[in-house]
Parts: sequence; structure tokens; C-alpha cells
Amino acid sequence: MTATPRAVELAIAAARAASTLKAEEIIALDVSEHLVLTDVFLIASGTNERQVGAIVDAVEESLHKLGAKPIRREGKAAGRWVLIDFGDIVVHVQHAEDRVYYALERLWKDCPLIDLPDDARGGSGTAELTA
Repeated sequence: MTATPRAVELAIAAARAASTLKAEEIIALDVSEHLVLTDVFLIASGTNERQVGAIVDAVEESLHKLGAKPIRREGKAAGRWVLIDFGDIVVHVQHAEDRVYYALERLWKDCPLIDLPDDARGGSGTAELTA
């Protein structure tokens, strides 16, 4: 089983929205084989709390235009790691320091990457999936 076309569509739209606000290291992981709750994790980084908040706002606005509404949102007040659950996808926007510390890419390294278009990859390209 792989991520649904709808989940991939939402992930690409969310990645593009994050990229327009200079998010870094944007990646999409197909977690559908490992989780029943969602198909895709989209992970992006911001360099400060204000940027993280702005990226979250842009992602929510972009996906709202596609008819997706957040089921749950956590962490926005602190601005270090914001999780937005849209059902088909879960978006993680992390402060760059927290991204390195928590290393979600390593935790989910068995999950395949979803190929994102160039305009949706963010400032620093893709993150390394290292063990």
C-alpha cells in the first residue's frame, strides 16, 4: 500500500506553501505502510519561531483552499515544533535546532521519500536520511 493520490497532492501543496516562506529541508515521507492514521509526514524547518509560525499559517491556508481542514494542531504557541494533522497528511514544522535533535528522518528512515517538485523542496534541498 502506498500513499493515496489525495495525500500526495496535499503534501505537494503544503511543501510549496512552506517553500514560498523559505522553509528549509522539506521532505515528504510515505508512512502509509507503518501507520494507519495517516499516509504522509511532511517535514520542514524554519530558522526561528516567527518563521515557523508563518510557515504553519501558509500551509494551513494552502490546504484550506484544497478543502483540507486541520483535525488537530499542536505546538503553535511555542513555535519550536508545530504538528498539524490533516488526516491524510501530518505536517511537522520544526525549528532547525529541534529538527536536528529529534531527527524524524532517522526515526522514519524505512519509509520511502515522496518525490517533491523543485519548487517544493525548500531552501537547502532535501534532508539526508542517515542512520
